[in-house]
Parts: sequence; structure tokens; C-alpha cells
Amino acid sequence: MSEDIFVIGMDEANLPMLRAAGAGRDCRFHGLLTIEELQGGEVSVPDLLARARRVLDAFDGTVDAITGYWDFPVSTMVPILAREYGTRATDLTSIVKCEHKYWSRLEQRAAAPEAVPAFGRVDLEADEPELPDGVSYPLWLKPALSYSSELAFGVRDRDGFRAAVREIREGIGRIGRPFESVMERLELSPEMADVGSLVCLAEERLTGIQVAVEGYVHQGEVTVYGVLDSINYPDSSSFLRHQYPSMLPQPVIRRLCDVSERVMRRIGMEGATFSIEFFYDPGTRAVRILEINPRHSQSHAELFHFVDGVPNHHCMLALARGEDPRMPHGEGPYAMAAKWYHRWFADGVVRDVPGRDRLDRIERDIPGVRVDVAPEERQRLSDLSQQDSYSYELAHIFTAGDSEEELREKYDRCVAALGLSFEDTEPAHDREPDPA
Repeated sequence: MSEDIFVIGMDEANLPMLRAAGAGRDCRFHGLLTIEELQGGEVSVPDLLARARRVLDAFDGTVDAITGYWDFPVSTMVPILAREYGTRATDLTSIVKCEHKYWSRLEQRAAAPEAVPAFGRVDLEADEPELPDGVSYPLWLKPALSYSSELAFGVRDRDGFRAAVREIREGIGRIGRPFESVMERLELSPEMADVGSLVCLAEERLTGIQVAVEGYVHQGEVTVYGVLDSINYPDSSSFLRHQYPSMLPQPVIRRLCDVSERVMRRIGMEGATFSIEFFYDPGTRAVRILEINPRHSQSHAELFHFVDGVPNHHCMLALARGEDPRMPHGEGPYAMAAKWYHRWFADGVVRDVPGRDRLDRIERDIPGVRVDVAPEERQRLSDLSQQDSYSYELAHIFTAGDSEEELREKYDRCVAALGLSFEDTEPAHDREPDPA
């Protein structure tokens, strides 16, 4: 029987992947608010919830599921609306325990202390904010809530610390203030009672190989269905590509899965997907958690589709329908796949942006690829939303093949075929601190 599923922030790029998911093939999908409404400017969660309720109340049918694959505010709206409309979702507290970086660190430390870097809060209201005890340079400074590495800064000395604090002070309210209305709905633990959402975190700088673990929780059982490698641009913290499956040794992957299971049981998630980012240091063999996302990564959907035959949206949809996802493995047409981030490390105005017809031709000419371009013709890169602090994303290029060499060769061909050009270029930001 066909079901009506409302997807908060459903976008054109993800709709084919939703339909290709095993749990989505007999569903009717309805978009609930747009990405622009959800993430543009300073959002108001009460206003967004009111708009969503008007759509749901006006629907001439049964609301069988409400779900979504984006960060805040989508991640927090799903359990709120699910509770109101009687659909399935994990509880709101488990979502906030993941997304509030300070609270998340406390939970991680309780479940897997060996996997948590040194961290502490920074008082943004102090005249001269100080480093928390136990944290030293080089470090990362970031708001308690952010996405796409927005307002996250690598800091290597006192001057860099002061500069980062100034920028975070100016921008933290865009997401922090709306998050307050969400935290007011929760019964907070004593250690979180006076923390709030306008909080800044200083953390030990992690090094090594970055890796992502994707999984879900169903009826109390934590299942990891995929591990991916994350490779950065040289001398940068900006992603070059995500590659699936991971090339790490199996003993390391088992440790990543063990830590993931312990932490997600501690957080209390149920009937939902998650993605945890880690660093693995081959020299020390240390495994450290970078962050927990209380949703699967929609940006990995094509990778799972290429390799396993089913996009990871399948897990989200199956759980929303009360089913065990039971993801297949290795049933896709390719042995491996990658999502590449074609970036520009300077500001400028974009020219010769290809339209959909040209992108379709590139995808036909190079089998096993898909291309999404971020900027529009004549757009200044600094006007793009949700960029990291040191670069701009020009395009996402998905490639699949039977070797890393094939993945790279297809990526290079796509970049050349895009033919993007720039004018009025200038340095994007202060240079990113050297890794140390």
C-alpha cells in the first residue's frame, strides 16, 4: 500500500535517490518547506513549525511519516512534528545531545572516554576570553551549534584565538538564538542547565585519517552499515572527497563500530539514522570522535547507490515506516565511489556556469558520474551560503569505478568539462592555519 511521506526540506537533487531507495519505491513524497525557508538568514523555529503545520493540516490524506536529512533546524523539527502528528521518530533530547557540541562531548566522554579529545567551554561574554583548562594550541574553536563548518576556526596562537572569538561573537546568534527555543522544550541535566546555546567550544586539534561511520538504531540495536574515508585538500581542513568503502584495515573499522555503538546507546537514539565523524591516527593508533550528526548524510546517497545498489535514504525511510532497513552490501554496479568537492580558495565572480543540459551531457559522456554545480552565473562566491571558513564549493562531483585511479580520472574529466571561469578574484579569507 502506498504511503504519503513528508520530507522537510526535500530538494530536487535528492528526490531521485528517495525514489530509488527500497523503502521509498511505493511511496508518495511531499516536500515540507524549502531549503531557503529552512536555512536562509536567522531562522525562527516556532515560525517554521507553524508553516509546516499549516501544510500538514491542509493535506487531504494521511500523514504516514515525517522525516528529513538536513541538520538544524530540520533535525529538530522532525521529532517535534512526529510527536504532534503521531508518526515515528527518535525523541528530541537524543537529537540535541548530538547537535549541541558541548553536550555531545559530555555524552561521548561518559560512553567512550578514550575516543574524546580534550575540550572545554570558552566564555564569549568575558572581556578577555581564556582557553579552558587542559586545552592548548593548536586547537579548533567552534560554536556549540553550526553546520558545514560555519564559524569553525583552526587556531594556533593567542592572536588567532582572539580573532576567531571576535568572528564567532558576531555570527553565533544566527543559529544559536533559534536553538534556544528548542532547548526550552527539554528537561536538561544539571551539568547542562545553565549552558544554553550561545556557547563556544575549544577542542584539541585532531590529526590523522578522517573517516565517517553511518548507521541506525532500530528497537535498541545499533547497526553500522557503512564506513567512508574523508580526504582533505593538501595542507587544508577542507574536504576534497568522501570515498566509499573505507580503505582502513578491518581491526580499525571494528574499533570505529564499537565506539559508535557505545556512544549511540548512551545518547538514547531510537528509530533513526546517524553519522559519526572520526580521526584515526596510524602512528598512535588512536581513534577520536570529531562530531556526531543525528541523521544520515544525504551527500553520501549516490555513493551507497553506486556500490550497494541502494541509497542510504533507504534507512531513513524504512525507520520512518517502522521497518528494519537491512541495507544490502556490494550489490551495486561499482566496487567503489567518491563524492568530490571542487573548490576555489579565493573569492570571485563565476562565469560560464553550465546549465542542466550541459551537465546531462557530461553525465552521459562519462558513465558512473553525477554533477551538481553550486553557484549561479555571475554570482560572487562570498554570497554562497553555508561555506566553510577557508574555501568555496563550486561543484559536487560523484564518480564511481573499480579503482581509485578510475575515480580520479573521471573527476578530472568532469572538472575540465565544466569549464568554469572567474573574474574580480581576490583572497577569500585569512590563510588557514598550518596543521600542527
